[in-house]
Amino acid sequence: MVKNPYYQQNNGLLPSDPPNHLGTVSREVWRKIVPFLESTNKVQRIDTFLVETYCTNYEIYKIAYEDIKQNGIQQEMKKPIQAQGSGEILGEQSLGFKKNPAVATMKDAVDTLNKIGVQLGLTPKGRQELMEIASKQADNREVKDKMKEFFG
Repeated sequence: MVKNPYYQQNNGLLPSDPPNHLGTVSREVWRKIVPFLESTNKVQRIDTFLVETYCTNYEIYKIAYEDIKQNGIQQEMKKPIQAQGSGEILGEQSLGFKKNPAVATMKDAVDTLNKIGVQLGLTPKGRQELMEIASKQADNREVKDKMKEFFG
């Protein structure tokens, strides 16, 4: 049996079941967005990687957000104060605050989600752009049909 090229498998559609290697949250996102994406007829099987990246970045965003909720946006840096001779810890000195690294991770994930979301039509801006493209394509077809009529 000859296997179709990847982009032609599943009739060129995204698989409705998420890939096994995705995490729990990513799989949930996949199940929510793939039916919508398929309904737009703008996404094909070859776009699977883009959809996977969107789903995994949502999971990264969610993990980073949970870390921030648990540990705060910033953390105080402290240095122990020790007695000269005995080395006994007498207290702590504050060295200021540092940003929780999860803040940067969350920001990167949100940036990626926004970029991919626009490409997939998962944002208001992305849907508007897809509508404009579809409208222009329809206008072009009408013009071509009228020209065929005129010159035909």
